Amino acid sequence: MENPEVAVGSCSADDDENLCSYRRHLSISQEGLLEDQLRRKLKFFFMNPCEKFWARGRKPWKLGIQLLKIAMVTVQLVVFGLSNQMVVAFKEENTVAFKHLFLKGYMDRMDDTYAVYTQTDVYDQIFFAIDQLPNISIGNHAYEKKGAEETALALCQQFYKRGIISPGNDTFDIDPEIVTDCLYIEPMIPIENTTVGKNNLNFTLDFHRLVMVQLKFNLKAINLQTVRHHELPDCYDFTLRIVFDNKAHSGRIKISLDNDIEIRECKDWHVSGSIQKNTHYMMIFDAFVILTCLASLILCTRSVVKGIQLQREFVSFFLYYYKKEVSFSDQMEFVNGWYIMIMVSDVLTIVGSTLKMEIQAKSLTSYDVCSILLGTSTMLVWLGVIRYLGFFQKYNLLILTLRAALPNVMRFCCCAAMIYLGYCFCGWIVLGPYHVKFRSLNMVSECLFSLINGDDMFATFAKMQQKSYLVWLFSRIYLYSFISLFIYMVLSLFIALITDTYETVKHYQQDGFPETELQRFISQCKDLPNSGRYRLEEESSASLFCCCNGCSEHM
Repeated sequence: MENPEVAVGSCSADDDENLCSYRRHLSISQEGLLEDQLRRKLKFFFMNPCEKFWARGRKPWKLGIQLLKIAMVTVQLVVFGLSNQMVVAFKEENTVAFKHLFLKGYMDRMDDTYAVYTQTDVYDQIFFAIDQLPNISIGNHAYEKKGAEETALALCQQFYKRGIISPGNDTFDIDPEIVTDCLYIEPMIPIENTTVGKNNLNFTLDFHRLVMVQLKFNLKAINLQTVRHHELPDCYDFTLRIVFDNKAHSGRIKISLDNDIEIRECKDWHVSGSIQKNTHYMMIFDAFVILTCLASLILCTRSVVKGIQLQREFVSFFLYYYKKEVSFSDQMEFVNGWYIMIMVSDVLTIVGSTLKMEIQAKSLTSYDVCSILLGTSTMLVWLGVIRYLGFFQKYNLLILTLRAALPNVMRFCCCAAMIYLGYCFCGWIVLGPYHVKFRSLNMVSECLFSLINGDDMFATFAKMQQKSYLVWLFSRIYLYSFISLFIYMVLSLFIALITDTYETVKHYQQDGFPETELQRFISQCKDLPNSGRYRLEEESSASLFCCCNGCSEHM
């Protein structure tokens, strides 16, 4: 016999599974119970950790793990940062030492102005660098070896395939194809530099066709300073390139030294003392960090999945009971962005810690990649703590303001970016040849951004060359209009946008925020966290669909 209290409906193939369950198995008395249970379930879902503890005695494991993770990840980052500083300092100091050793007459901070102007000086610089090869430096350096022999230095010149240049007659005949000719020199053979262009290397430069001269050789070194900090040393490969740049053919040949550095695992090493024990202790600590982040990732993933399941349950109930769709903003309330950010930080920390362990074991040398992963993850971990401060009304004003202002700020920045990019392209093409700060688009953007913040204004005006009065006059109109537009209008409007949102949020905190449909639905549940109703619901283990399923079994 059919139960009169059960409303049996039909379901189409396109209906949601949860909605179909509602239509088939709900009675009038069950609808009221279902609605109360859902309200109580939603209210518990949006409680803070303290309220959840009062409601069901659930301990705030995620909060405890986040606090523990902050301390551990920060300590890990500091330790790795100190180690990375030694690596970077070793690279920079070696590059400076090579410049003083292989560049004749080099002085610090001469990189932009270091050049030669005569043919004799070019030859002197080349042979000076070659003569320095047997006397590498006072450091721990050696030439790269292939078997028992050192690798040779490559002296290469690039020049036009054919070129007859007669500036006095305003004539030239040139083939722009670039030809490269290399000469290989053993590093321990002394060179006799007697006459320009005539020496025992049979090396001559045709300056009319010359585009570039490059000296390339490899050196190796071991960074021993890490031993004092109880770390295993790394082996370094330095690929040095001394470049004589004559592309402009302006009578000024710029000289630069480029140092490509590669860190390798040392082939055979032995260190006495307790360094190995310290390395093992740090690897154990890193493994514990990975386990902590893994636990955090599992808990946050579980919370996100539960939120999505509850979202689907609420949407199905709302569609059946109130015959309308839940708004997108209410649906997004179930997707906790803080948990997603914490999950991203956990993944980055796990990957970064694994790389760090490989670096400590000297299996990998990806210091830069590891520093980016650990630095980003630590930043996100600290930002994730803001979520828990947001549960307190006096601390969440910043979060609410950023959240409310973000859509308007993004739209405002898109419009301002169009004006900014227009000024960037205009400044680069017009002022680039006459102003050092406008030589590239990247430099133009940095200069204009500094002007918006009021930095280096006088120097930007003063460094403008006055070789062309028309361009100089244009630069004044360009700079004055940009500063006036962005500082007095765009920046002021941007600040006003944030201030207006701040005042609105502050007013809402005093008088109450506008309630959404989700909040109005939850507010009808008057059960306090310590009322005991939430514990009874948990112990009964009756979900929203259990009653329906039980009803269907008795039918």
